[in-house]
Amino acid sequence: MKELSEPDFITEPSRNVLVYRRCDVLVVGDGPAGCAAAVSAARMGAAVVLVERYGHLGGMSTGGFVLWIDRMTDWEGRQVVPGIANDILERIPDDDVLRPPPELWGSRDEDQVAYWQDRTNAFQGTATWSPTVDPEMLKLAYMDLTLESGVKLLLHSWGVATVMDGDEVQGLIFESKSGRQAILAGVTIDTTGDGDVFALAGAEFETNTHRDDPNPGNVEFAIAYNIHDRMNISVRWGSVDMERYREFKNGKPDAYQQVMSKGRAIGVTDRPFPMPRADLSLFMALKLSGQSPLNFDDLTTVEVEGRRRMMVMFDFYRRNMPGFENAWIVDTSPQVGVRHSRRLSGVKRMAREDWQEGVIHDDEIGVSPSPNRRFPNVSVPLNCLAPESPNDLMAAGRNLSSDPATHSFMREVPQCWLMGQAAEIAAASAASAGIRVRDVDVDAARLGLQNQGVVLTRSAQARSDEADSGTDSECTR
Repeated sequence: MKELSEPDFITEPSRNVLVYRRCDVLVVGDGPAGCAAAVSAARMGAAVVLVERYGHLGGMSTGGFVLWIDRMTDWEGRQVVPGIANDILERIPDDDVLRPPPELWGSRDEDQVAYWQDRTNAFQGTATWSPTVDPEMLKLAYMDLTLESGVKLLLHSWGVATVMDGDEVQGLIFESKSGRQAILAGVTIDTTGDGDVFALAGAEFETNTHRDDPNPGNVEFAIAYNIHDRMNISVRWGSVDMERYREFKNGKPDAYQQVMSKGRAIGVTDRPFPMPRADLSLFMALKLSGQSPLNFDDLTTVEVEGRRRMMVMFDFYRRNMPGFENAWIVDTSPQVGVRHSRRLSGVKRMAREDWQEGVIHDDEIGVSPSPNRRFPNVSVPLNCLAPESPNDLMAAGRNLSSDPATHSFMREVPQCWLMGQAAEIAAASAASAGIRVRDVDVDAARLGLQNQGVVLTRSAQARSDEADSGTDSECTR
């Protein structure tokens, strides 16, 4: 079949679309943000429908094998991302979670830090609450929590168009094995990660990455500036001996570096992540640049080339790395690992300058650990989840409104839980009151978040008292 030399078009016939359901809140995409959003809204009494294109829940945190969940504690060891995060993780059996005990969170003891750093639970000289979990147990935790909350769940369903009335989003048209149908909603939440829904609705967005930052080297981030746009296929290997591997790496560092140098010569640069089971390892590799997660040809390239390179790495490790002689491939990630695609242009834009200066937003709906111990905790505003236009639409997760540097850590799983929980409390309040999301009573939303266990810099009551007395802090925006 010859490729077309120039664009060609066909005209689809018009048709009536069956309305499958009406609801208060529609959540599109069940990654970490989507699950948190749907559960939070349902707990507030809203009728919630959750649409997910895959046959499992969890998005990148399960299907993308982002099984190491980034820090939920600040640099002093205080858990600042609880709420839905705790509800999910407490459902996973202890044997399926790799983590330090709570009394070690924030520890700077050298021996403890060295031990837990080898198990992805210590960074910058501090032990942290950043567990690695089994993906199947995490899928079950998401599913059970979602269904127990009364959410209507639609799997294997893909949103393809928004239902619009002027500047208002009234729902979604989706495709499935059952055909083309529609869901009408009071508020629609885009938790697709890629901003698919707000792009369909005509909202403005950005696509530039941390790689494009003109001065990326002036601060340490969660990831290096030059890998912000990479995609990958992850893989788990079985019958490995992670303890023997660690003994070799730590006990014979020169020999270990010789092996890694030999690997780099043939393009093998990635190292194994530990899993809760000592006979399993995770490789979040190999990472490819120059591809777009918004282009199906590029996604196909990543799937094909990623698996080819995986086999080179697999053969190298089996032949050269102690502990991997008997390794076998357990599974590859059912989703392509994506860090960045679209970011909303919202009412507010989270910016590096704000959190470096310790700005506390007047519409704060959560707190994120900072990417470096030099900086205070990061205040997350509600309006970084709301577009200027259209109305009755929110976005939560890695498609938030921020600059690229801030996105480099706000895209992580705990931050997505935080944003999803906040978005849906605001959405449920807006749907109930029949108002725009941006007009929601922020203090009431903050109180609802506190009642669900969310940590705020200042309590909802204290913030309200300050506003009444006119004593807001100068660093509040």
